[in-house]
Parts: sequence; C-alpha cells; structure tokens
Amino acid sequence: MLDIKFIRENAALIKESQKKRGMDENEIDRVLDLDKKWREIKQENDDLRAERNKISEKINEAKKQGKKIDEFVAKAKQIPERLKSNDEALALIEQEKTKILENIPNIVDKSVPVGDATKNKVLETIGKPTKPKFALKGHEEILNALDLLDMERAAKVAGARFYYLKGDLVRLNLAIIHYAMEHLSKKGFTLMHPPFMIKRESLKGAIPLTAFEEMIYKIDGEDLYLIGTAEHALNAYHMNEVINVDKPIRFAGFSPCFRKEAGSHGKDTKGIFRIHQFEKVEQFVFCKPEEAEKEFKLILDNTKELFKGLGIPFRTMLLSSQDMGRVPTKTIDVEGYYPSQGQYRELASCSNCTDYQSRRSNIKYDSKGERKYVYTLNNTAIATERMITCIIDNYQKADGSIEVPKALQKYMGIKVIKAQKVAKEEKKGKPKKGKKKK
Repeated sequence: MLDIKFIRENAALIKESQKKRGMDENEIDRVLDLDKKWREIKQENDDLRAERNKISEKINEAKKQGKKIDEFVAKAKQIPERLKSNDEALALIEQEKTKILENIPNIVDKSVPVGDATKNKVLETIGKPTKPKFALKGHEEILNALDLLDMERAAKVAGARFYYLKGDLVRLNLAIIHYAMEHLSKKGFTLMHPPFMIKRESLKGAIPLTAFEEMIYKIDGEDLYLIGTAEHALNAYHMNEVINVDKPIRFAGFSPCFRKEAGSHGKDTKGIFRIHQFEKVEQFVFCKPEEAEKEFKLILDNTKELFKGLGIPFRTMLLSSQDMGRVPTKTIDVEGYYPSQGQYRELASCSNCTDYQSRRSNIKYDSKGERKYVYTLNNTAIATERMITCIIDNYQKADGSIEVPKALQKYMGIKVIKAQKVAKEEKKGKPKKGKKKK
C-alpha cells in the first residue's frame, strides 16, 4: 500500500504509474479528494475541541465573578453533537479512502518496459535447447504410460485440475523439494514450513484482497484462507513488529499452494502444469531499502543456479508494466524450455515489492531513532509440479523412460525412471535362454 502523504506529494508520478499499468488514473484524484475532505473535517474537530476548552475556561471565570454562564453552557452543549457527527463522517471517509488505497498498485520501476505482455524483455538465455531425433511427447502422455499420474480418478474425487502422483513421480517431487531446500540452506536461508491457512488480515498484508479474491480459496464460516503461496504466510510472520534487519532476514519456505486458477479456463487443461494444488519452495526477504537490489540479485541468482544444476535450458524475462502483478515494482520471470512445445514457459517469478507489503502489514525497523518500513522481496526457488513437467519434457527417452537429472539422483537413488509397462511387455515376448524363438 502506498503512503497517503507520498501520494499527496507525488500525485503526478503515481498517475503516470497507473497509466503505465493501463489502470484508472482518476483513482488518485478520488483518494486525494477524500483525503482533503478528511483533513478538513479533522481540522474542524480540532478547532471544536479547542473552542470547547476555551468555553470551559470562560465558564469557570464567569462563575468566579458571579456572572451568568447560560450563553457559554448553550454553546458548549452544541459541540459534542457536532463532534459526533464529524467523527461519523470521518469514519466513513476513512473507510472509503482505505478501500481505494489498498487497491492502488505499487509504483512501476523505471527499468520496466511499458505496455502489455508483448513488451516483455528477454534479459538472458542460458543453456542450449535440444531437439531429440525421436518424436517428443507431452508430460501427461508419458506419465500416463508409466502409470505415475492419475488425473481421471482425481477428477472423480476432487474435480478438474487435481491429480494423484504415484510411485517414482512422488519420489521425483520430493527430490526436487530436498534439492531446493538444501541449496538455500547452504546459502544461509532459514528453512520454514508455514501454516497452510491464514487469516484475512494476514492475507491483506501481502496482497490487495479484492483484486485476488477470485484466485484464492476461502474456508466457509471461518476467518481463514488457503495460502496461494508461502510468500503470504512468510510476509505475515513479522506482522505488526519492529524487526532487526541489520542483516537481511532470508526465509526459504516450503508449502503446498492452492489456487482457483479462475480466468484460466481452456489454458493448459492437460497434465499438471496449471492446477489447483501444487508444492513450491519460496524465497522471501526482509531488508533495508538500500539493500533491496542486492537481495533481488541474490534470490534471482539462487533460482538460476537451481535451474542450471538441473540442466534445464531457461531464460529470464523482465515483465512489462501491464503483465506484472499489482504488488511488485519490478518482476523478472524465469522460464524453462519445453522441447515438445518449442517454447519457454514460466516456472519462477522474482519480485521487488519495496515497502508495499510492509506498510500493509505494519513491519518496521529502527533507523537512527526513526522507525521505517522494511522492504520485502520474493522469488520462487522451485514450483515442483511445473518443474516436473519441464524435466520430463527435457529428459524423456525414446523408449518412454525418463532420465533423472544428476542433481536429483542422490535423492532418488536411481538414474532412470523406467518405462515399467513397456519393460513388462518386452519381457513377456522375449525367449528364455537356451531356447530359440519359433
């Protein structure tokens, strides 16, 4: 959330940012009008209280001198009614003002390309995409053939876009989690396993809730929401606190994530690329404003190192002003290459959120006797189900098996996820030793 004082002093800058995002600039004028009205009424209340004090003094003086006080008493009786009326008006204005403020997005960083997704800028491409000589298959077809994925029964049990992982696919999922958590632990990140449900207040601290409500699951009859990412719970960890960020606080949070994927009907309906439930290892940082760029580079580099270790060709993409979310001032996506599709797909997202979340969550630090809002940053280390789809796409073999990336072999204890069904069929038709097949 942006500071109202900052908006007063930088209205033109914020309007320009709104324009870059393709959003309504008039929202800034609306909130400033409300703010002006609020300050006028607040000043009137201050004047009324000062007047009431003066009247009290006059009444006391008149009593001492034996003079009549009727006129002063009549005036004094009017003031509480006017104060009450003004306080009610202030509460309504404050409510409306806060509602607008909570939905004004963060200011777009100067480095961000202006426009829609077509203006996204490729920053670097790492790893050379390969094109095997055999016909490539999508991950769902391969996993179904190996009997490692069952979405049909999951749909029966839970509905569309849910899944059962089975056998070696479960082991692959856990291996990816262990790989990412171990990597970040060695970098000094504190490993975190956050609550999977958080209160509305906690969620509002991380995101403009009205803008994201259609994406998240609400627990009926309770003040609880299923988390869409560990980021939201990690941000709330220091809610309403003054913290020490002489050294940046760095978390590596592992959690399931739950998303409705509303508005994504018809997109990626096959397999486990776009689903309602998945696991993710999330990096989250609290730091001083002057250290934000360094921390942004750190968490982005961590993700790039993980991708390099897995041997996945990828690229980094600076998102345009209209393609990034409302909370960040800047976002760089990490996109993995899918040989079967001949394209890069988003697997991770790195964002600098400045003091947008900390202001909403009231998270501050001491700076030479003055309390200031910390900066928050976040980045996906690995979203496991999406990474599974990318690994399968890049490591599938002609016989239907899947090579396990070297970095994950120590966690799985195998080098290849074998095509079990194919192997059984071949074995059945293979002649025994010493006998010739007729």
